[in-house]
Amino acid sequence: MISADILASAGDQVVALGPDWLNADSLISSFGGYALIGICLVIFVETGLLFPFLPGDSLLFTAGMLVAQDQLDFPLWLLCILLFLAAFAGDQCSYLIGRTVGPKIFNKPDSRFFKQSYVDQTNAFFDKYGGRALILARFAPFVRTYAPVAAGVGKMSYRHFVSYNVIGALLWGVGITVLGYFLGQISFVHDNIEVILVIIVFVSVLPIIIEVSRGWVSKRKAAGAAGTDGAEGAEGAEDTAGTAALSPAAAAAAPGSLAVASEAEASDVVEGTTSDDKEH
Repeated sequence: MISADILASAGDQVVALGPDWLNADSLISSFGGYALIGICLVIFVETGLLFPFLPGDSLLFTAGMLVAQDQLDFPLWLLCILLFLAAFAGDQCSYLIGRTVGPKIFNKPDSRFFKQSYVDQTNAFFDKYGGRALILARFAPFVRTYAPVAAGVGKMSYRHFVSYNVIGALLWGVGITVLGYFLGQISFVHDNIEVILVIIVFVSVLPIIIEVSRGWVSKRKAAGAAGTDGAEGAEGAEDTAGTAALSPAAAAAAPGSLAVASEAEASDVVEGTTSDDKEH
């Protein structure tokens, strides 16, 4: 059973990042003696039933911390096993939804919100990042809810999906729980749990920020290279145009040369005329 006094004091320490029922401590407290089942159910719903507004990261960390402080009456190994299964089953369910229902939605040519281009972009996304996308998505709120659906819609190989799903469920579901278990024994962490939760959210989003930044930098480099090539092409065109216009320009810029040419032509004409007169 969970000590109500301890949870009440913990609730005073945690800064509400949303409604009370979305706070990890409030959820665990509301589960009472069914805390183990409730925690696993929340993880499954967030990852498997397309409901991304649940505190997955903070719930895992808080559950591990409460086990370390003997505020939950079940062992860490049991919690980790069940959380792994819940996270794994959740992504399996989302993949199945995307695989079966997704194509029916995306194949509508006149759909307002869903287009075939989304499927093509999904395929390109997973072709580029593969399993790394699924693993990184586990640590990003909202993204971990929809990534398995996108994999199903994009017809990602089920064998590959399962292998990456196992890795992601292990690193996320078990990893954060174990992290909360060991860090929860540190008095500083316990006294500053609200800061720790904010850091967890930031670290969860950080991999996505890094991937987006890399893509942005790559696009900028590509655009810069294209701009440089275009500028060089324009300079070449200007040089060609200048060369084509060089004769009249040179003529205008070198009147002395024209004068010499004119005098030579005049001399030829005069000499030719005199010679003709002599013949006559």
